Amino acid sequence: MSSLLKLSVALLISGAAVGAFAQQKLVPAQSEIVFVSKQMGVGVEGHFKKFDAQVNFDAAKLDASKVSFTVDMASATLGAPETDAELPKPTWFSTAKFPQATFVSSSIKALGGGKFDVAGKLSIKGQVRDVVVPVAMVQTGPTTVATGVLPIKRLAFKIGEGEWADTSMVADDVQVKFKFSLTGVGKL
Repeated sequence: MSSLLKLSVALLISGAAVGAFAQQKLVPAQSEIVFVSKQMGVGVEGHFKKFDAQVNFDAAKLDASKVSFTVDMASATLGAPETDAELPKPTWFSTAKFPQATFVSSSIKALGGGKFDVAGKLSIKGQVRDVVVPVAMVQTGPTTVATGVLPIKRLAFKIGEGEWADTSMVADDVQVKFKFSLTGVGKL
């Protein structure tokens, strides 16, 4: 039930920030968004099956670079039918009212060595928060892989309301881990 994050999502995901503007594309089959939390002290991992990213990144022109992503919240799975059936409900992701989580970058800062901080707004379940997503990028041939982990607090996004707001049952801390494989990114 640690259905959180998106990520972010969160996301983290925004970590899709990578380089050279023309025709940069996400390769979904080689990408993933995972969320990890603890339920009653036991680690629980889930993932989102559907997400997309729009990337316009140039390492030489970070001020003009932009990254955004959307996550289909109804695509969340913890791998068990009974818990997966709970995730779309209003207590957790409320997917009928909030079908997508989004991240939109506002700035990208180079840290050196293929590492970047991507600042922006993460929106989950109608709650919008400013986040900074640490992203590491590696290029191999025509593919650039952007990875990172974004810690979020699920209750800040109203994930797990009512009796599930008790953090002794489901921890407030959630890690949103992402790996985005991208094509069309210029040299970092």
